[in-house]
Amino acid sequence: MVEGSQLMQGESGQRYEVFHTDCPARQVVDHVTSRWGVWVLISLRNNDLRFHELRESIQGISEKMLAQTLRALVEDGLVWRKVEPTSPPQVTYGLTDFGQDVGEPLTALFDRITQRLPGRSAG
Repeated sequence: MVEGSQLMQGESGQRYEVFHTDCPARQVVDHVTSRWGVWVLISLRNNDLRFHELRESIQGISEKMLAQTLRALVEDGLVWRKVEPTSPPQVTYGLTDFGQDVGEPLTALFDRITQRLPGRSAG
C-alpha cells in the first residue's frame, strides 16, 4: 500500500491508519474537533487559564462538559494540568508543545473566519 491520506507515519515510526475506527490518532482528532475541543484549544492559545477562567471564556459550556473535554485533551497530551495544593485547589491548564502545534491551524482557521465574515448589520 502506498502511503497516502489514510496511512500516516508518526514520529516513533508507528503507522496510523487514520480512517480506521480503532486508530489512536482518530480518537485525538475526534477530541480536537469535538464541539468544545476546538474552543478549549483556541482559548488556551495565548494564556494558561484556571478552570473558572476557561469556563468564562467559552460561553455556553457547562462545567461538566468543560471537565470532560479537558480530561480528554490532557489524556491526549494536548493540554497540561497543574494543581496547586491550596484550599480549595487551584487548577491551571495550558497547551503542551503538541497542543500548540495542533492549535496553530485551528487558530489560523478561526482568525480567517473572523476576518472574512461579513459584518453584522444592526437591526
